Amino acid sequence: MTDLLMRVRRTPERLLHPFRRRKALEALRARARPRTLLVVCYGNICRSPFAAALLARELTPLGVDVRSGGFISFNRPAPADAIAAAQSHGVDLTKHRSRPVTADVARAADLIVVMDVTQRRLVCERFGRRLSHVILLGDLDPAVVETRAIRDPVDQSRQVFDEVYERVSRCVRECAGALGAPGAIAS
Repeated sequence: MTDLLMRVRRTPERLLHPFRRRKALEALRARARPRTLLVVCYGNICRSPFAAALLARELTPLGVDVRSGGFISFNRPAPADAIAAAQSHGVDLTKHRSRPVTADVARAADLIVVMDVTQRRLVCERFGRRLSHVILLGDLDPAVVETRAIRDPVDQSRQVFDEVYERVSRCVRECAGALGAPGAIAS
């Protein structure tokens, strides 16, 4: 019964996803390639450093400076399961330490990528950024989705990290492709 209720509750997300995806890709293609791109998640120990590493791999050769940050703490390492899951995608998070997003960093970014609508709202409210400068990574997912948010895998199993990182990878490929990275695929 709980599963059925969750599916019903998430129906609007599933139905709106193709429209949101199309709009997000159009907006990325229409803008100038960012000089600086900031990826934000809550703690900056799992999702944002992984997404930033993948985006940097695609966009740094095009002159884009990719950074990541979070809303809490400083100098926290990535969890062991995050490191292991990232390694399966060729990303090394062993030396990563969390960094808080500062006003200067947020205001200097030409494009900010977040994991959920709450983070988007916080970036706009705290740092005076317009909605058009902040995108939800999950909106770019080419797969059928249950939610816009990229799930926070912290304190979850390795399987959850693998699932989340696979989704982040799909979304990053779409983002990089829309921003003109030659090796990325833009649908």
